[in-house]
Amino acid sequence: MPHCIIEYSAELVEEINIKELMSHVFEGAAQSALFSTTDIKIRATAFCDYYAKSSNEDNKNQQRFIHVCCKILSGRNLEQRQYLAKLLLSALVKLNISSVSLSVEVVDMERESYNKQVTQTFKTK
Repeated sequence: MPHCIIEYSAELVEEINIKELMSHVFEGAAQSALFSTTDIKIRATAFCDYYAKSSNEDNKNQQRFIHVCCKILSGRNLEQRQYLAKLLLSALVKLNISSVSLSVEVVDMERESYNKQVTQTFKTK
C-alpha cells in the first residue's frame, strides 16, 4: 500500500516518458515517509477517449491531463493525507509539461474490508 493509479491523456506519450512519470509518482509517495518503499505500487493507464475542453478559446484541442488517485489504507490523519497529495502534485509539476491539467486525490480504503494475497511462483520443468 499505497496503490497509485495514474490516468493520463494518451497524446502525452509523445512528450513524456511514462516510466519517468511513474518514477516521479513513486518518489513523491516515498518522500512522504508514510509507507515502506517496497509497499508502494504504481500503475498507469492512458485514455484516448475523454472530453474536457480547454479554457483557452484559441486552443481547439481538449485539455490534456494527468490525474493520480492514491489509494491508502485508512488510519492516517488529514494532515498526512494532505501532505501526501502535495508531494505527489509536486512530483508531477517537476515533469515540466506545458498545457496540462495536473490533479491528485488521496482515497482511504477501509482496512477492515481490504484483503490481499500474494501467490508463490511455480517452477516449470
